[in-house]
Amino acid sequence: MLFSKILLAYDGSKASNQALERAIELAKVTPDSTLHVVHAFEFPRFFIGEALAPLPASVNKDYYDLAVQTTEEVKGRLKAEGLNAEVELLQGSPAEVILKYAKQQDVDVIVIGSRGLGGIREFVLGSVSHNVVQSARIPVLVVK
Repeated sequence: MLFSKILLAYDGSKASNQALERAIELAKVTPDSTLHVVHAFEFPRFFIGEALAPLPASVNKDYYDLAVQTTEEVKGRLKAEGLNAEVELLQGSPAEVILKYAKQQDVDVIVIGSRGLGGIREFVLGSVSHNVVQSARIPVLVVK
């Protein structure tokens, strides 16, 4: 099965770097394929009881700067591979952003790492990869 529109969910983690390698392999197998890379990020939110605690603007800037750095790194790697690729930096809940982008771009497959940078949150709320697998209407390749 060949895929002409491949979506890679990328967050800079070890698993997403492994997923990047698989996505590159898939893209190279199909001439004229397009690799779409999405880095979805959320600004941190802290709750005290039921209230949302305000964060200093510098914290949000640090998160945004890290997200920009992550997308620039993946752009450089893809350019070195000579692939037809588009890299997007999108804000929002990662699973929701990935699924929405996949639908909007009418991609054929989603490639995602088995574990991202979620930490303990992954165990409490469910991992991004798990949510994508459960909700996607297209094939999802989960890379360990």
